[in-house]
Amino acid sequence: MKLLLAASLLAAGAHAAEPVGVPTIAVAAGGGGATAEFDGVLQPVRQATLTAQTGGNVLALRVRAGERVRRGQPLLRTDDRDSRAGVAQSDAAVTQAEAEARLAEVALTRSRDLNRSGFISQAAVDSAETQAQAARAGLDRARAARAQAALAQGHAEVLAPYDAVVSATHVEVGDLALPGRALLTLYEPGRLRAVVQVPASRAAALAAAGEVRVLLPDGRALEPGARELLPAADPVSQTIEWRLELPAEANGARPGQSLRVRAAGLRAEGAAGRPSLPAGAVLRRGELTAVYVATPQGFALRAVRVAAAAGGRVEVLAGLNPGERVAADPLRAGLHGARAAP
Repeated sequence: MKLLLAASLLAAGAHAAEPVGVPTIAVAAGGGGATAEFDGVLQPVRQATLTAQTGGNVLALRVRAGERVRRGQPLLRTDDRDSRAGVAQSDAAVTQAEAEARLAEVALTRSRDLNRSGFISQAAVDSAETQAQAARAGLDRARAARAQAALAQGHAEVLAPYDAVVSATHVEVGDLALPGRALLTLYEPGRLRAVVQVPASRAAALAAAGEVRVLLPDGRALEPGARELLPAADPVSQTIEWRLELPAEANGARPGQSLRVRAAGLRAEGAAGRPSLPAGAVLRRGELTAVYVATPQGFALRAVRVAAAAGGRVEVLAGLNPGERVAADPLRAGLHGARAAP
């Protein structure tokens, strides 16, 4: 019995000592003709958020989210009693300024007649002219104030700036709409674009991509009518916004939906380009990004610097050379005794 147990333990030890075979993959050399995919989102080309221009409670909300509206159509009305009172006050101020201006003109005419007859001096005429000028300026100021009050009263009725679809309403009847508060968000239907955040390191390659297709959520693949890479990169994520304007065939899609963008015919910068490997071969632990490189003695952990994953692959910025072999499964490669599978 003891001999049988000892034999079993020896067999188990021998089995545990067998090396773990891990498949390896070669680091691919960079070059032209590569394909990459990115996640994006649908956005309207033309969108506006209407805000309150004057303060007042919302008296009427005439539309709901999802409704189509025409240019000039009333959308929302706020309480305009304060603005109406301002218009009435400015009207009274204009009437008063007109009366004062007429009186100053009459006094000026009389002063000139008396001066020609020698009854008053030229200084008195100059004083009358100054008073008439001040009265005319007061009349202009009163009329400007009335125009401003009338404009403020007109802001109580919010109108659609163009034919659009209401994407969101931000207030309800009874809410206080202070100046600057968002009231409604509209977008122009029929003009959509795909927006993608791409790594800054790949911006030049994407700008020269031979073929770009936008994969809509319903499975359709559309070629964008125009491409635009914004000139500035985000300082935190080091990405650049890529805008792809879609043709009219994308009308059935809705803003905010997720999509994929496939770029083909990418050419890396430089003659040889940067090497790449599957994203699953990269080991990430906190701030460490590394791969297990196959050596004659086993696997060696090596830190690398890679770009953001695209299309299931990552571009190696530093740490690897084309042709080196790395473990396809970094977790198994870290086990004791792991060796590259033949």
